[in-house]
Amino acid sequence: MPESRPRSLPPTQLSARAMEAETLADAACVADPGGGAAGPPEPPPKAARQNGSPGAEPQEDPGGEPAGGEGLAEAGTEVAEDGGQEPEWEDEYYVPGYAFLGPPRLLTGAWGEYNHLPENFLKGCKWAPDGSCLLTNSADNTLRIYNLPCELYGQEWGAEAEMSPVLRMAEGDTIYDYCWFPLMSSADPPTCFFASSSRDPVHVWDAFCGDLRATFRSYNHLDELTAAHSLCFTPDGSQLFCGFDKTVRVFETERPGRVCESRPTFVKKQGQSGIISCIAFSPAQPLYACASYSRTVGLYSRAEGTALAVLQGHRGGITHALFSPDGTRLFTGGRKDPEILSWDLRQPGRVLFSMRRSVATNQRLYFDLEPSGRFLLSGTTEGLVSVWDTAQPPTGDPEPVLEPVLQFQALRDCVNGISLHPSLPLLASASGQREFPEPWDSGEDDEEGGPGPQRPARGQNCLQLWWCGENEGHHPAP
Repeated sequence: MPESRPRSLPPTQLSARAMEAETLADAACVADPGGGAAGPPEPPPKAARQNGSPGAEPQEDPGGEPAGGEGLAEAGTEVAEDGGQEPEWEDEYYVPGYAFLGPPRLLTGAWGEYNHLPENFLKGCKWAPDGSCLLTNSADNTLRIYNLPCELYGQEWGAEAEMSPVLRMAEGDTIYDYCWFPLMSSADPPTCFFASSSRDPVHVWDAFCGDLRATFRSYNHLDELTAAHSLCFTPDGSQLFCGFDKTVRVFETERPGRVCESRPTFVKKQGQSGIISCIAFSPAQPLYACASYSRTVGLYSRAEGTALAVLQGHRGGITHALFSPDGTRLFTGGRKDPEILSWDLRQPGRVLFSMRRSVATNQRLYFDLEPSGRFLLSGTTEGLVSVWDTAQPPTGDPEPVLEPVLQFQALRDCVNGISLHPSLPLLASASGQREFPEPWDSGEDDEEGGPGPQRPARGQNCLQLWWCGENEGHHPAP
């Protein structure tokens, strides 16, 4: 059952689309980390706003008049006394970008949350589309939401405390997949939800209070409830695509229940077979990709689900797929497969290059692209995080291989989750894997002749937050 404590609104939206100058100034009024008294900060530079940001109401003075004189001034200007216009803020708010010139700086994380139960390893993490919070999945079949640490909203950074979840949503069985609503914004609470799939129907959870909002139910030909193995909302959020064995079912987001459209991927022994393990939508073209455990990737038209191409080349079942921001490339990776492949969608079937990583188990290892689409990051079974610059030319012929530009040891356990913040240079990583206890040596059997006790399995199950900015000393709010 979800916790009753609601998730509070963040003090400000660090994604630039929801910032206001006064809100940022209020959030920056924190105590001096050195112990001094908190004082009023200097007026911050104006926050640049992206398109369609909610919560952009005009500020009013105590007299009830809009700020700036008789009327609202244009963005970035104010009305001067002589009737002309002059710049209101000359400096734009600076949001540092990703830079991978050296190992990132570890800011904080969550460790104790996953040590109450044995083998409670994580199964990935995903930033919310607006960057205000982080969603995790773990082996105790519980989804947790973490707010962005409050210290990151201030002008100075001190020692960040260990992160604690603000919400916990428990499923009844193993969680197969989970995904955010793509238009989620904390400034618009009705959009704050995500979907998860387990043995039960697909659940839609409220990301503010943890309540169950709705369910999507799928039935087979025997009218038995079946579980979805993968989930993905369309980019406009109007539909929810669910992957099953040789079938994709499409639900209307505004109409929960059992009514759906069924799109078989394997008909008359032709097409894409196997369980659909992950689904991804192109941001530039009306098509989507379905990856399966049968080591194939299918490309389909979004409107009708018509099969366009089937890509083959992986050695293991595919567990994750991701389009580049321009829609010209598709990245796929699999279980027990040492490569992430980059497919050229202008010539379907052609592999541009491969990126080597170590995946020794059947666990799903996520990878992610930073917002510009240039750098791709992935973890390995041994805890190594690799960074590839996809704009660089690969080496090798006839099988081109792209070498990483940076590698760093996050910890000594499997890094299965990688998620890059949509507007700040923050990397979230999730770690852990199923550990089997090691038996004692044969000479250490007990007196009765039976096997002795087993050594406990030790894993590093934790969530970590890293700063990947241009300079380790840079702060989000200079």
